Amino acid sequence: MKPKYNFFKNTGYALCGLKFMLLNEKSFKIELFIIIPLIIFSLFLRLDLFAHLLLIAVLFLILILECVNSAIEACVDLCSPDFHPLAKIAKDCASGAICLSISLAAIMWAFILFDLWF
Repeated sequence: MKPKYNFFKNTGYALCGLKFMLLNEKSFKIELFIIIPLIIFSLFLRLDLFAHLLLIAVLFLILILECVNSAIEACVDLCSPDFHPLAKIAKDCASGAICLSISLAAIMWAFILFDLWF
């Protein structure tokens, strides 16, 4: 039987996941250390609302994918504690998604800042 939906319990689970990320995932901490100042910096730029939201959204995408990557890694480690080529592929693909999101953020920031200053 499926458990009953409870907004507050589900929010608690989400907060536990974020707490885990903050306490245990070094890459998440590093990304947060870079992203928070960028978000603050973006608020001082003379941009329209859409550009502000775009700059912030691509930064949040990095954090979102870092959470998904950690979840995939935990599941793979649980299912396959020993080395397996398919486990490596799953982990590498999840890391590739983070790399692509960082590239997307860098490109979006570069285009918007270039357009703002030139």
